[in-house]
Amino acid sequence: MSNIATYVVVAVVAAIITIVANRPARIISLRVGYTAQPDARKVHERVTPYGGGAAMFIGFCLALLVAFAVPSLRTIITASHEMFGVLIAAAVIFVVGVIDDFREMSAPAKVAGQFLAASVLYLSGTTMYQLKLPFAGFVVLGPSILPLITALWVFALCNAVNLIDGLDGLAGGIVAIASGTLCVYGLRLEDLGLLPTTNIGPLISALTCGISLGFLRDNFYPAKLFMGDAGALMLGLLMSASTMVIGGRTPPASGQTFFFFAPLLIPVFILGVPLLDAVWAFVRRTASGQGFNTPDKNHIHHRLMRLGHGHRRTVIILWLWTALLCGFVLAPIFDAKVSVFIPLGVAVLVVGLVTWFSPLLSRRVGARADADADERVRR
Repeated sequence: MSNIATYVVVAVVAAIITIVANRPARIISLRVGYTAQPDARKVHERVTPYGGGAAMFIGFCLALLVAFAVPSLRTIITASHEMFGVLIAAAVIFVVGVIDDFREMSAPAKVAGQFLAASVLYLSGTTMYQLKLPFAGFVVLGPSILPLITALWVFALCNAVNLIDGLDGLAGGIVAIASGTLCVYGLRLEDLGLLPTTNIGPLISALTCGISLGFLRDNFYPAKLFMGDAGALMLGLLMSASTMVIGGRTPPASGQTFFFFAPLLIPVFILGVPLLDAVWAFVRRTASGQGFNTPDKNHIHHRLMRLGHGHRRTVIILWLWTALLCGFVLAPIFDAKVSVFIPLGVAVLVVGLVTWFSPLLSRRVGARADADADERVRR
């Protein structure tokens, strides 16, 4: 991947700009009252300013301008209206997130805002064209179904990132790892002739990785700055855009030669942790008769902390899981022989997760903690 250095530079520029923007974003957020207040369902114990979303949005925009100054990247940006659509959609979802941070939008209004941003992506052409499902074959998507699929994909990833944003540094680190992996994956497919060199996916991923890393400078525990819904929804939208134009445009050969699943399922692996958490949250809240947006403290990171892991250790564990899943994606595109071992690795990981987070284990851990507490009282 001879041009990867260019994308690394873009990511570094995005990170530096975001780091510089973090401080004024923090100061302004405190002055205008754009802050997260502690409550029973949140882990943090002090008033913390939002504004990380604004810093990342500024980093994305200015780093995109720097990319435009690079001839090879300017060709990619000007080859279509897609990047302009991504920029407008990011601005739309950012505004929706800011409003939600300030006044807690209703679920229908919030979903409507996400669908509006998805519509901007679709109208600019930033969407998937095709998909290949295991055992179902290769499917070319028609114009009648594309708007709905685009909206659902944006909705899924925006809410997945938003739900996992419960610990300092968690969402930013996971998105940084996932987007960096997607950038390498897209560039590798370009080298193999399976994606056109004008595909904007790797560039979006590089920018997303950079702003996420820059935000982590002030967000890792103990956090000085939160991204809020403005940042989480924007990162989800950027990830949905990059995954659609890479995974949804890869020809069938890539799914057979370099990965044992369909190309569009690769993002499911890369974002496996937040997507799994979102699915569990939906099942859990639906089964209990609650709405999907009803907050609780039963996410994956909450369960890890109840098992005795500290704040930083929980975040690092989830980062490592994300890195492992990303390794399952990258290894086969550099060595096709590795594909044989991936199903076994995924099976072991799934069994481990189910066992580790099963309600039975949680009850046993809780009962053991109660017994230890009773014993200490008796002593």
